[in-house]
Formats: sequence, C-alpha cells, structure tokens
Amino acid sequence: MVTQFRNRTEAGKRLAQALNSYRDQDGIVYPLPRGGIPLGVEIARSLHMPIDLVIPRKLGHPFNPEYAIGAVCENGGMVCNEWEVSQVDPAWFQERIRSEREEAHRRRERYLDGRAPLPVQGKTAILVDDGIATGLTMRAAIRDLKQRHPARIVVAVPVAPEDTAAILKQEVDEVVALDIPHLYLGAVGAYYEDFSQITDEEVIDMLQLSEGEPP
Repeated sequence: MVTQFRNRTEAGKRLAQALNSYRDQDGIVYPLPRGGIPLGVEIARSLHMPIDLVIPRKLGHPFNPEYAIGAVCENGGMVCNEWEVSQVDPAWFQERIRSEREEAHRRRERYLDGRAPLPVQGKTAILVDDGIATGLTMRAAIRDLKQRHPARIVVAVPVAPEDTAAILKQEVDEVVALDIPHLYLGAVGAYYEDFSQITDEEVIDMLQLSEGEPP
C-alpha cells in the first residue's frame, strides 16, 4: 500500500503530529525551499518554533542538469558523488559551486528580506522537506547546520527511500519519516495527489504569514 498525501500542507500537518514530542522546545524549524516551506510552516505553528532557512542547491550533471552529482549550501555545506565529480571538468564544477552558492544567497535575501540567520547553537534544529530521493540536498543542509553547532538535528520528511534514510540516520540525531518504503517509486511527486510547483512569491507570502502569527 503506497502512502499518499493530498498536498504538502496535509503532509506537514501529519509530520507535525509525529514531531509532537518537540513541542515548546527551544528549537528552530528549517524547511528547505521551495517544496519544504508549506510543511515547515505547519510544523513551526504546531511546535511553537520560529522558522529559518537552510538553502541547499543541487549541482546537476553538465549533460543532464536534473541528475544531481552533488549539492551545496550558501555557507559551505557540500556533499558530492565523488566518482561523478571526477568525470567532469574541474573548472566547470567550481563555477557551478560558485553560481549555486550565489543563487542560495539571492534566495535568502529575497525570501527573508535580508534577515540574519537565527542563532541555533545549543538548540534543536528540525530540517524539513516534502520528501527525499537521493538525499544529497538534505545532506548538504545537515553539513551546513552542523557548522552552527545545534544541540540536536532532526530530519523530518513525509517519505524517504530505505537506503537514503539509513544514511541520514548516521548523520543526524533522529529521522522522522511517515513512510520509508523498501521499494521507492522513484520520485517524491509520486507520493502526492497535488505536487504543484511553488513560486518564490508563494514562499515569501507563507513565510510572512508565519512570522505574523502569535507564538
């Protein structure tokens, strides 16, 4: 039986219930833009935590940009498929890293209106996305957050493949997933009835609304 979510908001509400033990703890919710934002808003509201962003960017293969050979964050967190990277031009790869870090910075400026990152040292950090496939972007986000020294890192997703979830469990304190299928359907969208693209404007609106809500 394949787990199906109506949309990201419903998935976020279900994840929030699974994370209830963290309610009212000293923590920060980090949804990965753009798909993780609707889930992160629901989780932050339920747990009474503020939202901040970690913005990982996929490093696509030069001949197939949709095929990730790595991921990088604005502040240096990076994960790569070492063999795949060894097969591409080093100068091209370094330029992609520079370009994607620049894009991550641009998105932070736009989404949060230049707000400085919230201090997370000694707190619980909850990383949220709408699902995981290879896990490269999530692992880059984890590395980025570890540089900030939170007391605990939790990964919260509706669905993750069994092998990827096993890797993540070695890198964080807890993985909370509503479904960890042995036979993964190949794409996160296969687990949603509505997996519509989210625009930058929708991200900004959701974040502004969440900031205006009482704690």
